[in-house]
Amino acid sequence: MRDPKDNFRLYIENAREMLEVARLNLGNDYYGSTCNRAYYAIFYATSALLFTKEMSFGKHSAVLAAFRQHFIKTGEFDVRWSGIYQRVMSHRQSGDYDITFGLRRNKRLTM
Repeated sequence: MRDPKDNFRLYIENAREMLEVARLNLGNDYYGSTCNRAYYAIFYATSALLFTKEMSFGKHSAVLAAFRQHFIKTGEFDVRWSGIYQRVMSHRQSGDYDITFGLRRNKRLTM
C-alpha cells in the first residue's frame, strides 16, 4: 500500500513542474499555455493543501470550493488567494477554449 505522504509529495512535485512549464511558456509568449500550466500549478498545490485535511476531489470546482471553505473562511489564507485562484481558473478556460486568447498579449498574468 502506498504511503499517504507520497500523494502529498506527488501533488507538490506536479505543482512545481507546472509552474516551471508556465514560466517557460510565458518566456516564449505562449500565453494560453502559460495560463493553463499556471492554473494546474495552483490546482495541484491546492490539492496538496486539501490532502493535509484528508480531502481529495476529482472536480476542479470542488477543489476551489473546498479551498474556500477550509482555508479562506477559516482565515488560514487571505481572501485574496481565492480571487487569484478564480482569476487564473478563468484565464485557463479562456486560454483553452477561446481561439483568440493567445493573440491578446494584454491578458498576460502577473504572479
